[in-house]
Amino acid sequence: MTTLREYALTLLVTAAVTYLLTPLVRRGAVAAGAMHAARDRDVHVVPIPLLGGLAMYLGLAAGLLVAGQLTPLRTVFTDSPRMGTGLLLAGGLIVIIGMADDRWGLSPISKLAAQAAAGGILVWSGAQLSWLPEPGQGTLALTPNQSTALTILVVVATINAVNFIDGLDGLAAGIVCIAALAFFVYYYRLTQLVHLPLQAGPTLASAVLAGACVGFLPHNFYPARIFMGDTGSMLLGLLLAYVPIASIASLDPASLRGSNTVNRFPEILPLLLPAAIMVIPYADLLLAVVRRTRAGKSPLAPDRKHLHHRLLDIGHSHRSSVMIMYLWATLFAGAVVWLSIARTPLFVLAVITAAAVLLLLMMSMPRLRWWEKQAARLPVPVPAAAGSAVAGPEVAGSAVSGAAAAAGGNGAGPGRGSALSGAAGRGEPANGSARGTAASGAGDRD
Repeated sequence: MTTLREYALTLLVTAAVTYLLTPLVRRGAVAAGAMHAARDRDVHVVPIPLLGGLAMYLGLAAGLLVAGQLTPLRTVFTDSPRMGTGLLLAGGLIVIIGMADDRWGLSPISKLAAQAAAGGILVWSGAQLSWLPEPGQGTLALTPNQSTALTILVVVATINAVNFIDGLDGLAAGIVCIAALAFFVYYYRLTQLVHLPLQAGPTLASAVLAGACVGFLPHNFYPARIFMGDTGSMLLGLLLAYVPIASIASLDPASLRGSNTVNRFPEILPLLLPAAIMVIPYADLLLAVVRRTRAGKSPLAPDRKHLHHRLLDIGHSHRSSVMIMYLWATLFAGAVVWLSIARTPLFVLAVITAAAVLLLLMMSMPRLRWWEKQAARLPVPVPAAAGSAVAGPEVAGSAVSGAAAAAGGNGAGPGRGSALSGAAGRGEPANGSARGTAASGAGDRD
């Protein structure tokens, strides 16, 4: 049986290769002219190299190669002989199209066609949605055509969802990493406690995906030295879609019933888990499509109204906006994984989740922090010296005029006064300008 050690080694190898190759890819991007020029909706003010997804793809290949050499993980490739080939072919197609888009720019239709083709490769490799849950512990079997169409649709939607949230430094890589780790915990528990060896494939894919994100994040976190570009966001979306699809393809829903250790809701959990883990990318995608369609624009037309933009608009810094999005992703992913693998009473789980949601809401929306409003309404105490000056305007006036006359004699008064007035004049506008720049500069790089 595969132990945690083999998965950890695969993750570390993927992370190390990605981390070490990213600086080389950055140099190649600069030499090739694959640069992301600063736009009105971007945070950065200088061009940043793209093509970071190439380093993640090479890390993915290294991780799969090492996993194939580990005896406990060889059964993964034996049970799913096309898994490695399918991931490398589909990922390679996505990387080639992404590199061309990062360098020269491609039309949305061209990218959609490539994404659909990559989804078709995953179907060929054996990863497809072959059934859906029904009420009353039943399942709806899909025909081959229905299964292929639904699988490709999920792949394309997930790829674009990850692309849409790639708007702040480290945001997409961090959220995908959180999702991959949540998938890993769940599928690993299935292999160990419910004894479902076919779930080792999705477990391995989750570990490799998490490793690619971990290796890339040090170069991409704010301030980023390289962007993943469409090369990386589409690759992460492809892998993120593959994990639950491959799990459902090899999962017998009846095998989850009767387990006293995991899965309180085995009929819907295989679909509830990915939906909850990826709720932020999917929600942002859905809101963007509805918003742009109602405005008469293309659903793929970029704008500055994504969830992370709204955090910037209400005053959060770049780093705090990213960390808040991380916390939301962790909350949703952690809650559903906890529900599936722990025997905590539902009431306790609901109370803890509600408290976490309330806390995150107050962190995300400053207007909900009532204690700050109360502090702002409290009167400011007047110092005793200032009170005496107010009580004796004649004395204060004479003191001020005397100080001014004395300062005028040695030349210090005008310089100090002008400096003081200049500082006062620059204080608030400078702060507002900086905040406005951060808020208006950030933009999705889709």
